[in-house]
Amino acid sequence: MNKEQDKLGEPDLFGDNIVVSVDMEPSRPLSISPEDIITVPMRDTVIFPMLPVPIKISRESSIKAIQDAQAKGQGLFLVCQKDASTERPVKKEELYSTGVITHIVKFLKTPDGVYTLFTMPVSAAKVDKVIATDPYLRLSAKPLPKWDFVPKAKKAEWELAGRMVIEQYLHLISYIDPERSETIKFGLEQQENLSHKLRYIIANSPLDVTELQMILDNGNALKRVQQLLTFIDTHSQEMELRAAIAEKSQVELTHQQKIDFLQRQIKTMQDEIASVSEDDDIQQLRKKSELKSWSKEAESHFNKELAKLGRLNPQSPDYSLQYSYLDTFLNLPWGEYSKDEINLSKVSQTLNKDHYGLKEVKERILEQMAVFKLRGDMKAPILCLYGPPGVGKTSLGKSIAESIGREYARVSLGGLNDEAEIRGHRRTYIGAMPGRIIKAIEKAGKGNPVIVLDEIDKIGSSHKGDPSMAMLEVLDPEQNDKFHDNYLDFDYDLSKVMFIATANNLSTLPAPLLDRMEIINISGYTTEEKIEIARRHLIPKGLAEHGLADSLLTFNRNALEYIIERYTRENGVRQLEKKIGKILRKVALKKAKAEPFPVKINKESVSDYLGKEEITPDVYENNDCPGVVTGLAWTSVGGDILFIESSISDGKGDKLTLTGNLGNVMKESATLAMQYIKSNAGKLCIDKELLENKDVHIHVPEGAIPKDGPSAGITMVTSLVSTFTGMKVREKTAMTGEITLRGKVLPVGGIKEKMLAAKRAGITDIVLSQANQKDIDEIEKEYLKGMSFHYVNNIEEVIAFALPSLHSQSESHQINN
Repeated sequence: MNKEQDKLGEPDLFGDNIVVSVDMEPSRPLSISPEDIITVPMRDTVIFPMLPVPIKISRESSIKAIQDAQAKGQGLFLVCQKDASTERPVKKEELYSTGVITHIVKFLKTPDGVYTLFTMPVSAAKVDKVIATDPYLRLSAKPLPKWDFVPKAKKAEWELAGRMVIEQYLHLISYIDPERSETIKFGLEQQENLSHKLRYIIANSPLDVTELQMILDNGNALKRVQQLLTFIDTHSQEMELRAAIAEKSQVELTHQQKIDFLQRQIKTMQDEIASVSEDDDIQQLRKKSELKSWSKEAESHFNKELAKLGRLNPQSPDYSLQYSYLDTFLNLPWGEYSKDEINLSKVSQTLNKDHYGLKEVKERILEQMAVFKLRGDMKAPILCLYGPPGVGKTSLGKSIAESIGREYARVSLGGLNDEAEIRGHRRTYIGAMPGRIIKAIEKAGKGNPVIVLDEIDKIGSSHKGDPSMAMLEVLDPEQNDKFHDNYLDFDYDLSKVMFIATANNLSTLPAPLLDRMEIINISGYTTEEKIEIARRHLIPKGLAEHGLADSLLTFNRNALEYIIERYTRENGVRQLEKKIGKILRKVALKKAKAEPFPVKINKESVSDYLGKEEITPDVYENNDCPGVVTGLAWTSVGGDILFIESSISDGKGDKLTLTGNLGNVMKESATLAMQYIKSNAGKLCIDKELLENKDVHIHVPEGAIPKDGPSAGITMVTSLVSTFTGMKVREKTAMTGEITLRGKVLPVGGIKEKMLAAKRAGITDIVLSQANQKDIDEIEKEYLKGMSFHYVNNIEEVIAFALPSLHSQSESHQINN
């Protein structure tokens, strides 16, 4: 049996037959019992009451059902099945909920063997339950007698909606089938009343089965017409949109055809010109390649890519991309190296000429140069110059390149968050280019330049990858001889490149990357060093930049020291350079106006150019009362002094208040100090009743500045002991060191910066851990003149020096006991 659907005899707009009449009568009176009615499931067909339509029947069970109903003089129940692929639906769930009860008018078999059923649907009905399924389906149905009833109160609204349906329907068919629209319009006009016209529209509408079934399911006549109006209006808008798109596409196609015609003519002319140009491009690339001393692998790869260029049309975008790739490949220095001239005396001379101070850094660089000279290659740990801004880290790399006769290149890594910036972009992307390392080597023109990886600690990461991980291959001497750039798609040897990285903060660097570099700390410059840097470098450079090279202008040493201490606060010299530049601009203005200008800048005249002092100097404050102790701190712009103050007040002895914008580590130091005092009150000659009846408050002035770190530990203990005993701390004494719960004093960092800050403040005695003596020994003696250092191992030694009167009292107390 074929699976031709039981469906309408194409009574819609897309078929050959148009339903133009609703007047059909059955050939004989029929008996209809909805409680047990023969049912014919329909595929993709929805029948409406009082709308006779021819239906083609193909299923054997349906033919048998119709024949039996006709023989018994009974009616039929026609209902649409939900899934058209179901061969024989027998369950209630497989059918839609609403169908129609019909009279059989005729059931004919055409000469070609196709059965056609003519019916008169009389009433809509709801599916109730299945009565039987064999030999055909029989259901119990509940008729809907008021399905087509319109109350008088809603009659006018129903008629208005119906007229709107007719208007929209005529508009719709003008888009669907303009040629037959007049015929359909004529058939519509032949209908007697509005109800017949609406049925005609349903029979000849383009609505799908789901939409038709929703209309049939709606038991309210007014809402049913409104629903029909909504569906037809939706289809009308869709057809309007299709027509507009089709019209636009036709116009664009016509315009495109004109463009294509003109482009073909242009292409014909360009091909004549390009045939000569293409040969020239390839010949030039081939000639340049013959001058290269590269490996066989590189030569083979280049020739392969050059052949690919020859197969491309010069006018295609791929041609320019391929040409750019080959040009980049050729511009790289394959096997071209600068001849090393490692003369240690010259290296030392160059470093001293360009940079003042930095003795340890220069020694480490000289050691590395000596290793390179003896080994004859550059496979060594990558140097990372670590320190605050403005101390000359980047310029050191340039000085090294100059001293050994190598090319210099700088790669700025600050803010980098795309891995492709290091490894290069794949050539599948438009605008692809090699990574920054390869571009730096191309710019340098030699395969062994000195490359400074500036601000390596400021590399970021994003969804595009982590550039710091890509740097692992670049900085690993064991694997960077085959560095793979995605753009080149070929290994390049970086093993002869000397990389020097710079960083301000090591905590942001990943551990694997940090492990591949040797850290050289550049702590910063002292005031004396800054003065010499200004005299040797900054002032001559500034005079040249401001057009004052011939003015013989000089700066007094006291003026430079005044600028450094009262107008700048930094480890480097960038702010100093700006202040000098500000003075020189004002002098240049006077010179340009032909006004008298000074030839010497002294301390008294600095404020005339720079205004009021911007920095309050670190000044030691006399300990006029107990509980005030001077501490030493490290900041990003150098060392500083700070004051720890403590006081006690009536209370329960269990409250410790901390103020001054302290960090967690510093708060822990205060807690440790308090606990140590409670545990050793007897040794420290502190009355236990005070500890039990007094609350403690510790304050660190300048609350707007965040403070943290463990180095104020011994300072806090000394302050508390001074407060509880009422004894003043030794004058012009400062201290730094971490404490433990057992009273041990541990070493801290930033010693050089702290000592210089103490000297600026006029402090003569420094208390610090015995383990920090090695740090003091590394500082040049001239910077420490007038200062005494007292190394301690525990808190008792700190108290013995800082509070000598308490120490004497403690000793006599022990003798009496």
